[in-house]
Amino acid sequence: MRFGIYVHIPYCIQRCTYCDFATYEQSKILPPQKYIELLFKEIQQKKGFFSARPLDTLYFGGGTPSLIPSELIVAIIQELAKHGYTTGPQTEITLEINPATVSEAKLEMYLSAGVNRFSVGAQTFDDRLLKLVHREHSAQQTLDTLALLRKFNLNFSFDILFALPSQTLAGLSRDVDIAIEQGAKHISPYCLTVPDGHPLAMGRPIEEEQLEMFDVISQRLNSSGFHQYEISNFSIPGFESRHNLLYWSDDEYWGLGLSAHSYKKSSPWGVRFWNLSNINEYEKQILTTKGEGYSEPSTLLSKEQFEVLQKHQSLTDFCHTSLRTLSGLNVQTLATKFSTNTAEKVLPSLSRLQASGWIETNDIGHWSLTKQGLLVSNQVFAQLTFLQDEI
Repeated sequence: MRFGIYVHIPYCIQRCTYCDFATYEQSKILPPQKYIELLFKEIQQKKGFFSARPLDTLYFGGGTPSLIPSELIVAIIQELAKHGYTTGPQTEITLEINPATVSEAKLEMYLSAGVNRFSVGAQTFDDRLLKLVHREHSAQQTLDTLALLRKFNLNFSFDILFALPSQTLAGLSRDVDIAIEQGAKHISPYCLTVPDGHPLAMGRPIEEEQLEMFDVISQRLNSSGFHQYEISNFSIPGFESRHNLLYWSDDEYWGLGLSAHSYKKSSPWGVRFWNLSNINEYEKQILTTKGEGYSEPSTLLSKEQFEVLQKHQSLTDFCHTSLRTLSGLNVQTLATKFSTNTAEKVLPSLSRLQASGWIETNDIGHWSLTKQGLLVSNQVFAQLTFLQDEI
């Protein structure tokens, strides 16, 4: 069974207007060294939740992990190894970076610690749109950062944001073309999502135009050798994010740091647990927690921080995450995990969705979203959300 760790680094130069992640401007949070000390304490306290083993993936997300001293990223990798969570050539180690926050010296230190994948928060190559969403970097700084990554012949991915106010199809197409030309092997398009009344809600493309934008992205990437292996992720074959796939493949993962989420396959149907999202509350909990080595989250966390899944919840999660991927939902795998009887109860829902043209099946029992189903995936998932008395 694969296993990965996510480490949240919540430091940002400035909060983007659309962001709802647990992040802070770097001047409004405790110094990075103090935060890393909290991470080390958390590792010590919770290491019993997951048995020590070599890591398949390690992902540093944020925020902007490349903002803090590179020595601290290396120290986290070394601290995990001290407790048996080791990395090696087999481990995919990803670091999220923003343009203009890395140097040759930083890259050399990351590489010496085994970091082998970089996720670049480019968002767009339109300076006007970057300013609109309060991104601090410029398009030229993105290009300079990418040139540096290419100099080291590194594997990197892109985030591209679409459905921004006043963004055009032509402008979006240019963003995708530049990303491909710059050598990205993995591209993640994200539709801007903000509530009504938000400053960025005015002037956004309407829903039909948003769907057209995603269609343009998909066509351009497919014609350039990318494949859509998950709803919001495209890659050149062989360059899929292995860490992303952990989340969609019913594998265990451990989230460390502010607001990070975890999944453990204990109890009959698994446990999900998460950290507090306020830095002061997170710090207080880590500093006041007594004991270590406990095997279950319920021994260290408040009841608001974990959920012991029931069968219908686990089944819902399994169906949703499986259908997010190109490989889709395997009925035999579902039957093995839950029972043949349960699989038979799910089949009518799959058949109804097939009749709607939203999913399709092949001759070996894999059900996957159609092109139309990808565009209405939330409606598909709603029909595969099960109540306790339904199974």
